[in-house]
Amino acid sequence: MSKEKTKRRWGDRKDGRLVRNAPGLQSIMSLLMPNRTDCEVYLNETLDATELVKYIEAKNIEHPDYKTTIFHCAITGIARMIKERPLMNRFVQGGRIYERNEISLSFVCKRRFTDHSEEALMVLVPKEEDTLDDISKKIVGDVRETRKSEISTGGVDALMDKLAKLPRFLLMFIVRVVRWLDYWGLNFGFITEGDPNYTTVLCSNLGSIKCPSVYHHLNNYGTNSIMVTIGTLHKEEILMPDGHREIRDVVDIGATLDERIADGFYFARSLKLIKHIFANPELLDQPLNIPSGFDYK
Repeated sequence: MSKEKTKRRWGDRKDGRLVRNAPGLQSIMSLLMPNRTDCEVYLNETLDATELVKYIEAKNIEHPDYKTTIFHCAITGIARMIKERPLMNRFVQGGRIYERNEISLSFVCKRRFTDHSEEALMVLVPKEEDTLDDISKKIVGDVRETRKSEISTGGVDALMDKLAKLPRFLLMFIVRVVRWLDYWGLNFGFITEGDPNYTTVLCSNLGSIKCPSVYHHLNNYGTNSIMVTIGTLHKEEILMPDGHREIRDVVDIGATLDERIADGFYFARSLKLIKHIFANPELLDQPLNIPSGFDYK
């Protein structure tokens, strides 16, 4: 999702603009704790997906040619949240805080559901006018195309396959150079393009392999500040707002975040927006650039 183009200023990177008005605490933290893995905050929440399940069932009757899933809705909901909560689209690299030029989401796709099947890396950059239907079609189309082949089909997958065949001493030297370029924001496009380590959010659809959401670490390499795991849809008894208990469809979601991009209050409100979208899935039919109207009080 490209933002309005602005003139690049001194200190900006090709993938983000330097945040020049960042709070002093966050700026100092970026220098005192330069490693992303030292600044992780983990959130875990059980989301009521009952209304979302009904919404998906009705939508899949409308378009039987492709199936909308919980994962598609989660991806779209996360994209809407980041569009509405811009601090979630920041990253820290080289001791500085940057705001990305676009919203991007990535995930891993198994070519086959077998132990030895290869994994493919996929990146989605939604447009301002995209809705759930648009994003679902993109994900379904990309996954189908990827699964036509048992081997990598190009991009960062092909690059890693080639590098892995180099002698270890040469590969270690290349990695050091790449990490130095990464620090200064000088990495080449053919290295960063299609790499989930350079996206806003890296998602793991654990529900597709019948696994609950788990903690997943961030990486020091790249610019990714948010890792989200989505668990299996299941039934669970929950306490309703009026005080009675009810068996509902729920899904667990885990998120690991870099605490240097925002504070805990901002993270908590962002999670509340995700819960609101799950409870009101009709919002997914609106373009991403239309605000949800959620009351954060």
